Amino acid sequence: MYAGAALGPLGGGVVAPMLPQIADSLDASTSATTLTVTAYFVPFALVQLVSGTVGERWGRRRTVLLAYLVYLIASLLGTIAPNIALLLVVRAVMGTANAFISPLLLSGLADMVPPHRLSRSVGLLASCQAAGQSLSPLLGGVAAAANWRWAFVGVAAAAGLLALAPPPGGARPGAQAPRLRPLVNVRMGLLSVAAFVSYFGAAGLPFLVSLHAEEHLGIRPDLTGVALLGFGLTGLLLGASWGSLGDRLGPHRCGGIAAALGAVLVALTGSTHSLPALVLCWTGAGIAYSMLNVCLQNLTVREVPDNRGGALSAVSAFRFGGAAMAPIALLPLYHAAPPLSFVIGGSSLLLASVGLAALRSPRTGNPI
Repeated sequence: MYAGAALGPLGGGVVAPMLPQIADSLDASTSATTLTVTAYFVPFALVQLVSGTVGERWGRRRTVLLAYLVYLIASLLGTIAPNIALLLVVRAVMGTANAFISPLLLSGLADMVPPHRLSRSVGLLASCQAAGQSLSPLLGGVAAAANWRWAFVGVAAAAGLLALAPPPGGARPGAQAPRLRPLVNVRMGLLSVAAFVSYFGAAGLPFLVSLHAEEHLGIRPDLTGVALLGFGLTGLLLGASWGSLGDRLGPHRCGGIAAALGAVLVALTGSTHSLPALVLCWTGAGIAYSMLNVCLQNLTVREVPDNRGGALSAVSAFRFGGAAMAPIALLPLYHAAPPLSFVIGGSSLLLASVGLAALRSPRTGNPI
């Protein structure tokens, strides 16, 4: 279950270090090759609006098994893709398949572990997601040195192994079938807003940090990559600890504190004047984001007990929507006033603090 959580980030980011090699191999432009990233994450985000609920109806075990097999076949097609058009289709299919994997794994995990261990288990799963995100550039870089197609072989092998252990959960037909309507309420709306800004104002900003490092600090691209590494590593190392801390202090309180702290650190990142200061601020922002992420997943998995997969997938759709909107909204602002773009991005995290504070009120179940 934990290893399965790493597959999505691993397959999603593996192409990033290989883009020049893919472009040369398939005789494609850089802009067209860059779409291999977009082609994965756009359907991944959109399909998650309904994938969790659909998967709960079909049965978690059957749905995730089928999704793993589709992921496997698509990855193998990627190894023989003769042109960029087919590779983009492959990436879109992989992203769509992953939309039926990630939320249902966490939903299944919630049924497998005792309630008093759920928060720590959510943190461990978040750590595995961070591990997949951190390992994807390594796998892609190693493959690019030989042949970029080997990266797809590695991802396909991982999907094949994971298909041997899908999560528990049978089909829920008829009156037992989970519905979408319980997901449309004020509390789910607050969680979705918090998830959106968690990526818009933090996890979706490596592009902004890279621009600041190279254009204003004069840091080489290879050193910039090292400077960015700490953000993801903190999630890998601290996820389980944040789950335990959330149990002691409450996920609402921990998440609110993390969001406020992240807002300050992201804003400070845009005002740094040296590499050590940049690493310190951005790694600190990663610590705050990892705590916020674990708290949000912990709250979401408990919010709609009859449709955990649906709740998790819907909130995750907004999370990746934030990642998609960050470059569109903040890049023009960066070109006009670089430090202000970091302030605006970081300040958006305060919406998560407000939302989490509002979530501490009793459930009403009233639709939005």
